[in-house]
Amino acid sequence: MAKKPAKAATVDARHYDVVVAPYITEKATMVSEHNAVVFKVANSATKPQIKAAVEALFNVTVKGVNTIVQKGKTKKWKGAPYTRSDFKKAIVRLADGQSIDVTTGI
Repeated sequence: MAKKPAKAATVDARHYDVVVAPYITEKATMVSEHNAVVFKVANSATKPQIKAAVEALFNVTVKGVNTIVQKGKTKKWKGAPYTRSDFKKAIVRLADGQSIDVTTGI
């Protein structure tokens, strides 16, 4: 059975809860040369939810999503130790010829 053609996804309020912010680092910039974008996403977000949110918000076609949970570092402030919060990153691979400019807002 053939897949139905994808129609334009409508933007839902929950899409804004899934994609928190773009994640801009040196490594994320290097990955962008290979047609991928890195986002900070909600800890409870799944790969299908991330894919749907990125496609709806940025009007692009997503080829694949890889996720990473980055554990919070232990730091010290005024001699007292504390732990930064854990967060989830999503590396979103886009279809050929498509791009997302993360420097502009949605």
